[in-house]
Amino acid sequence: MTDRGPVDTSESSTGTEQQEPSGPSRRGWRRWAMDTRPLRIPAYRRLWTSTIVTAVGSQLTAVAVPKQIYDITGSSAWVGAASMAGLLPLVVFALWGGAIADSMDRRKLLLVTNSGIAVTSVLFWLQALVGLDSVGTLMVLLAVQQAFWGLNAPARNASIARLVPEGELAAANALGSTVMQTGQVVGPLLAGVLIPVIGLPELYLIDALALCVTVWAVYRLPSLPPLDTTVKRRAGVREIAAGFRYISMHKVLLLSFLADIIAMVFGMPRALFPQLAAETYAPYGEGLALGLLFAAIPIGAVVGGLFSGTFSRAKRHGWMVIGAVVAWGAAITGFGLSDSLWLAVVFLAVAGIADMVSMVFRGAILLSAATDEMRGRMQGVFTVVVAGGPRLADVLHGTAGSAFGPRAAVVGGGLLVVVAMLGLAFAVPALRKYRI
Repeated sequence: MTDRGPVDTSESSTGTEQQEPSGPSRRGWRRWAMDTRPLRIPAYRRLWTSTIVTAVGSQLTAVAVPKQIYDITGSSAWVGAASMAGLLPLVVFALWGGAIADSMDRRKLLLVTNSGIAVTSVLFWLQALVGLDSVGTLMVLLAVQQAFWGLNAPARNASIARLVPEGELAAANALGSTVMQTGQVVGPLLAGVLIPVIGLPELYLIDALALCVTVWAVYRLPSLPPLDTTVKRRAGVREIAAGFRYISMHKVLLLSFLADIIAMVFGMPRALFPQLAAETYAPYGEGLALGLLFAAIPIGAVVGGLFSGTFSRAKRHGWMVIGAVVAWGAAITGFGLSDSLWLAVVFLAVAGIADMVSMVFRGAILLSAATDEMRGRMQGVFTVVVAGGPRLADVLHGTAGSAFGPRAAVVGGGLLVVVAMLGLAFAVPALRKYRI
């Protein structure tokens, strides 16, 4: 399919030993459970283990920052402004970080950026500890941390294809995505429990300590330099532009990005959750309804990951993406039509399962269909799409909800997802024909 680096299956730092046999096929319930084959590879296991730690720790900071800003200002507008302050650095540095990841040893880049994220967490802790109470300081630290994250994510994701064989990329993506989604559920709940007990400064400190574990895990990865060492590589605007040209020349990559944009921009209704909780589901209790609506999609994604053995071995990656996005749109439509809170939660959970399937195979396509010299830039664009799509959806759904009502906006968005995805799939056959 594509060029790829040596697979590391040993404690050696060279990564040149061959992978052990896959073993007998799984029987009984194990056919349905998560495919854990990539965890037999020590280098990938280290990377994945570090993800477990940071998935929860990062969510502690994600809760602590808006909480502290609201405590200082008493204004939700300032909380929203802080979120946008972190978006621009994330977008810019994710695109640049993808080019950097294609020009140097990805392990070194991960060491530098993880260390930078850890330092910003320490600074978050210090400003809270001394009671600085400066929104400006918090926004600057958030922007710096998001910049480091933008540099880190492309290198981290692109490295997976050098650590596991092509046939296990979907399984590796399922493992990583499940951990991240679990962190989105457990992290905020843990933060809610810990804040009254230990306070905000200690919450930041826990994240900083967790990131030290991540730095150590990355330090023990094998070296991951560019495969072609004879070519002098740069990481400037020209290289970023070359990445976009590469996407335009490879339809399956372009379609994988468009599939996510269609699903998230048209079909992510989270901006309408507060209004739906206050109006449609008010008889169930507004607080309960709001919490369940926000938790349902991540919980569904975690369930999908835990049972990813049902789909992660599929070869027709293109059809899996198409089917998952259509299922997402149908589930969101069902959510919009639901008068019962519990039925609404079920539909959102189904949407979360579909989103997990889509994430797994879109990620696998990006790693398998791109050459190693372009994988960092593809992951940079992927980071921007994942970060920007839901924010655009917030604007779109918020506007549509005000104009047509929240339920009509949700139903209309879900139907648009189904129609747009099917139309794209049949108009451009590259995605539905793609398989490994």
